Amino acid sequence: MAKKLYRSTQQKMLGGVCAGLAEYFDLDVSLVRLIFVGLALMTALLPMTLFYLIAWLVIPPSPVRKPES
Repeated sequence: MAKKLYRSTQQKMLGGVCAGLAEYFDLDVSLVRLIFVGLALMTALLPMTLFYLIAWLVIPPSPVRKPES
């Protein structure tokens, strides 16, 4: 089964993009957020802010899983 990229609904801080990327690449969420902030600071914030906003609009939220009884 192929992995699919979703925005996280459980571990989100803003839109869940970094948490979704962390789940997809099987990385720690804090590490992905630190990398994102570091890249944003190195590129004068604007490119990474645009990337985040576009990713937030394009990547679908994770499907809600119903608890099994």
